[in-house]
This record gives sequence, structure tokens and C-alpha cells, in this order.
Amino acid sequence: MSEETPNPQRAKTRNPWLFDTHELNRRAGSSFHLHRELPVTTTLGVPEVIEVPQDSVVEVDLLLESVVEGVLVSGTASTVTRGQCSRCLDPVSGKAEVNVTELFAYPDSMTDETTESDEVSRIVDDWIDLEPLVRDALVLALPLVPLCSEDCRGLCSGCGMKWAELEPGHGHETIDPRWAALVQRLEETSGGDTASGSDR
Repeated sequence: MSEETPNPQRAKTRNPWLFDTHELNRRAGSSFHLHRELPVTTTLGVPEVIEVPQDSVVEVDLLLESVVEGVLVSGTASTVTRGQCSRCLDPVSGKAEVNVTELFAYPDSMTDETTESDEVSRIVDDWIDLEPLVRDALVLALPLVPLCSEDCRGLCSGCGMKWAELEPGHGHETIDPRWAALVQRLEETSGGDTASGSDR
């Protein structure tokens, strides 16, 4: 195993998510470790609910191994998240970390020839694109119902205040909607002489 050692002759201005596999040279068993901080150029997730913000970074710690059919990528990816609590709507922040494993098939390999284009990742001109692999894994790992805490009680449906900030015993008197019209009528006629139903 070796660390990443970029070849100056192949270095160029490029997408930082692309990785050059040229040095593996299709030698089965050769491998090296890749550790990078990669930029997030587009917000991932559901904005204002839970997301990986644009302009944040994803830290990847990966092992790339040359196998007969391609390059096997495995390791972890982690990044920061932000959003709002689904119960009380307070801002929340956290960290998402995922395990990733993916085979990137060599051109003209058996895997390349026997699988559809969307069934396996592929190496193109000795380059592999890590972004779809990491992006999809992170999005799937985001919570569907983000919470500021597991015991968050949310908001009072009567006044919209946070239950955590309200006095014990807080509540609102409610009237059965079937009686609401009668209560309104009584309030409108209370104190009126003609509303008593008495004869003149």
C-alpha cells in the first residue's frame, strides 16, 4: 500500500472529486490510501429541513485497490449537516458519516461488458469520479425527521410556543366545535332584553 503521489505529468486543473488511477496500472493487488477534503458544490438533502450545505467539505478516508475487474473503493466519508428540528423548528447541526464501497470497472472488463451503464461505476480514461458514490451515500444517511433532541416536545398547538419554555400546567380551553355556534349565540345575546324569550 502506498500514499497518493500525484504524477506531475498528469496533473491538470480538474474536478477535485476525480481521481487518477494511472499509477495502479491495473496490477491486481496494488493499492493506496486516499485522504482528502473535497468541496460540496451543490446543497445535498432537503434545504431548510436537513442538508449538507453548499461550500462545506466532505472528508474522505478511502482505500483504493486494484482488482481483476477494476478498482475497489472502500472507506468512510464525513461532513457537517444543518437543518431544523421537525418538532420545535429550532436550528440543528450535526455530522454525517457513512461507509462506502464501490467497484469501478475497467473498460472492456467482463463487468463493463455485462452490466448496464447505470448498474456499476466505471473508470474513464484512468479517472474515477468519487462524487456520485459519496453524494448518494450521504443523502441516504440524512435523517428523515431531524430532531434537536430525542425528548423534544415540540410546540403548543394552541399558542405556538415551545413546550420546553412554558410553565407546568400550561393549556388552552377548547370548545367542542359542535357547541361552538351555541356558545357564540349565547355570548351575543347575553344581557339582551329581547333574547330572553319573554312576552312583551
